Amino acid sequence: MPRLLDIIEYTDPTGLELVHRIPESGTADIKWGAQLVVRETQSAVFFRDGKALDTFGPGRYTLTTANLPILTTVVKSISGGQTPFQAEVYFVNQKVFTDLKWGTKEPIPFRDAEFDMVRLRAFGIYSIRVADPQLFVNTLVGTQGLYSTETLGSFLKGIIISRLNDLLGSVLKSILDLAREYDELNAAIKIKVKDDFDKYGIELRDCYIQAISPPDDVQKMIDERTSMKAVGDMGRFMQYKTAKAIEEIATHPGGATGDAMGMGTGLGMGMMMPGMIQQAMQSAQSHGATPITEDKKSCPQCRTILPAEAKFCPACGIKMESVACPSCRAMIPPGAKFCPGCGSKISPE
Repeated sequence: MPRLLDIIEYTDPTGLELVHRIPESGTADIKWGAQLVVRETQSAVFFRDGKALDTFGPGRYTLTTANLPILTTVVKSISGGQTPFQAEVYFVNQKVFTDLKWGTKEPIPFRDAEFDMVRLRAFGIYSIRVADPQLFVNTLVGTQGLYSTETLGSFLKGIIISRLNDLLGSVLKSILDLAREYDELNAAIKIKVKDDFDKYGIELRDCYIQAISPPDDVQKMIDERTSMKAVGDMGRFMQYKTAKAIEEIATHPGGATGDAMGMGTGLGMGMMMPGMIQQAMQSAQSHGATPITEDKKSCPQCRTILPAEAKFCPACGIKMESVACPSCRAMIPPGAKFCPGCGSKISPE
């Protein structure tokens, strides 16, 4: 049996309830002259036959045909304007609800320019306020029964994640650019989601992406790439490591074999140590590590250091028709007394 209401009001002690329905089930009998009390940040929406009718903002009201024009028309058509009449009242909390959380239940497929197809997880926060109580009750509360921030939140999260899917493909090229694109993504998702929320009378105050994270295997690849860039020139890095290993062997002659193998393992050299040492020595030789004095000259083909009077290279066999300047290593034609590159005096052959 419908409950007869003389005073219609609702106080939420927690401040967390988005909508409260009076009565909580069925309909109530309301008579003309009943008192309606609407508190700050509240709106009261009269609802009947699946439709929101009259809406009241904060204040105290005596219900009459004058302040319930839409409902009065409905009541007159049914009962000739006699009271009590039957209706439901929804008290809508219009304060700003902050720190509402959203996140992906399942990873989002994303075609990455660097890593091909990857699956991303994302989460963030948003804040809302009911801007149009009547539209809100008509579209979501009265028809779908979404009363709390929890039940409404599940619906709104779906909208946010759907828009995020669209944005990732249009704004982001690679997850390596995430740090640079967060501001643009936050601004874009707020604009896109705002239009969707407006259709339900909900104002989107803020929407932030807190993190977008790739799977562990992709994260490992990113870490490895970062480490390689931190090292820089890998060739120079390995030459430096090899030189350090040679120095360590020289300072520990008694345990050279053990130390070399230990460091070889640590440096990733192992059995390749001899070849790497030879390569480092050749590189050092080619960069002038072995000095050339006036009584020496260098083979222009194999860089072997020879006596100044040598006519042929004993290493590669070529005829020493031209020599390298001991100062700048420029090739000197036969018979020249000065280097054409730096002007240094050349000892006669």
